Amino acid sequence: MIFHINLFTLKPGLSDEQREAGLDLMRADGVNPAVKSWIVGRVLGGEWEYSAVYVVEDLDGYWAYLTHPAHVRQELEGIPLIEKFTAIDVTDSDDPQIGEKINALQARHLQESPELAAAEAQAPSFAVPGQPAAASGQPEA
Repeated sequence: MIFHINLFTLKPGLSDEQREAGLDLMRADGVNPAVKSWIVGRVLGGEWEYSAVYVVEDLDGYWAYLTHPAHVRQELEGIPLIEKFTAIDVTDSDDPQIGEKINALQARHLQESPELAAAEAQAPSFAVPGQPAAASGQPEA
């Protein structure tokens, strides 16, 4: 199993409607058949405002999650609402190269979607597995 964890803070000054629309985009990832369970909610304590956790079974499920239309829409429409974002993964896999394989999927996702890569590059602070915020020209969070 892979738990894909998104930690994020929304931009100050967003209306309540904009905030809720952004969270609804995160919730919409739950329709993806590759996602076995999920939660979107407030982070209690720490530096982050919200988190979204999506559970997938394996690398095939991870790729299906990344490329599902609901997720792509969430990324393209949601990134402009984000002040700070990072994603991490937790897995029970005993594959010693699982991290590198996940990083390769993230890189492939950006290579196959230049529009998404451009959106990430414009975010004030955005990091995904294998690609820290500094890699997109942004300061590290």
